[in-house]
Amino acid sequence: MADKGGKAEQKAARTARLSAALRENLKRRKAQARGRALTRGEEAAFKEPGSAGPQAPDFRRNRGRD
Repeated sequence: MADKGGKAEQKAARTARLSAALRENLKRRKAQARGRALTRGEEAAFKEPGSAGPQAPDFRRNRGRD
């Protein structure tokens, strides 16, 4: 078998790939949440002068339970 790199190198490369994929996934999910917030009529939060801006999207699974 042609082994390219040791196990440690392969694991490090895999970890780096997965980390990059998770970062991209998070960026995509945040962009989708912002888009959904805008379509629900929350554009005013972006346009009102003096407002602190929109709240960050809530990604918790059980939002009703606190």
